[in-house]
Amino acid sequence: MIKSAHLTHSVSRKAGGLFDAVLRLVQTQDAREMETKVFGLWDEFAETDRQAWKPVSVAAFKTTWPNAIRRAPEMMPELSAFAPDITHTHGLWLYPSIAATHYSRKTKRPNLVSPHGMLDPWALKNSRWKKKIAYIWFEQAHLRGARCLRALCESEARSIRQLGLKNDIAVIPNGIDLPTAAPSSPPPWAGQVEPDSKVLLFLSRIHPKKGLVNLLKAWAASQRTESGGQRSGDWVLAIAGWDQGGHEAELKQLCGALQIKFADIREPSSALHSQSSVLFLGPQFNAAKAACYHYCDAFVLPSFSEGLPMVVLEAWANSKPAIMTPECNLPEGFLARAAIKAEATEASLAEGLRELQRMTPEERAAMGSRALELVKQRFTWSRVGEQMREVYQWVLGGGTRPGCVLDA
Repeated sequence: MIKSAHLTHSVSRKAGGLFDAVLRLVQTQDAREMETKVFGLWDEFAETDRQAWKPVSVAAFKTTWPNAIRRAPEMMPELSAFAPDITHTHGLWLYPSIAATHYSRKTKRPNLVSPHGMLDPWALKNSRWKKKIAYIWFEQAHLRGARCLRALCESEARSIRQLGLKNDIAVIPNGIDLPTAAPSSPPPWAGQVEPDSKVLLFLSRIHPKKGLVNLLKAWAASQRTESGGQRSGDWVLAIAGWDQGGHEAELKQLCGALQIKFADIREPSSALHSQSSVLFLGPQFNAAKAACYHYCDAFVLPSFSEGLPMVVLEAWANSKPAIMTPECNLPEGFLARAAIKAEATEASLAEGLRELQRMTPEERAAMGSRALELVKQRFTWSRVGEQMREVYQWVLGGGTRPGCVLDA
């Protein structure tokens, strides 16, 4: 039996897509073959969301100075007491990287690192100097000391190589669970939009890298055009997600400047929702999140940078067509005609919106069907879990080189 420890910066919803990605990966690992424990950093949602990890054991550690790396001094003793055969770090730039490096050096046991898109060029430019300091201080040793790096896609693997890292790289995507039943609750916009309106959903962290500024500019342009006899005003843009750094307030100010009628459904005093073409929904979890995917008509992710976004896979699993940028690193979606390709610019996104708005209901349904089939073929958690198990066995010297590992 393999004993594995997964180290991540958050074991709660605050991790966004990384939370679902790590949670479902560890839950797919067969308890008959592997003993697994998750080590993360404590936040205000850690205790509430701990239940979601069952039956996997989770330890969340309170942090102290220096706050920039969220140092958790109690993590190392517990990690050593658990004594895993292999550690697997998810994400970069914080204390779990230090703990994994220290444990691997001390025990001579292998560490595997999943950067989850954090080494992509756009991501490295964001908070550039902080990351340079962290790279020199501890992240370079963490990455170079890894027995294997896990890339979510070939684009991420290329970004890793461009940094001069010579480690073996296993290309293994994130996975997705297929919905088994209709959600038990209505969508958050129920009763807030006209009955014949179609909803374009954005659901992700509300952060500048997600490209929402250009999307809103493109949305304003689409409201002023008519195509194929169908008014673009028949569509409502629903923006759901966790606000980071006050970016949501900036987007609302932009709506005002662009003369876009918008409403926040959390605010009773907000403008009449049925007259608004943009709705701010706030964070959506569990049943509410499932209802968003189930009842929307299409999905959009206009990001400048992603690892491999869970939200697109979730939309596809619900048979929804998508507008997405190449930086979402899902080129198979374009090849399968499961998504509309748009660059992360105002002009390109406007054209993508017009293309979606020109589609008939039958054409949207056909694109959604192709999306679901693509997920079934390539992105189920059972497939991802099996690939990861093969990599663990190989790293520990118990198996042949897996086909997902790239040649150096």
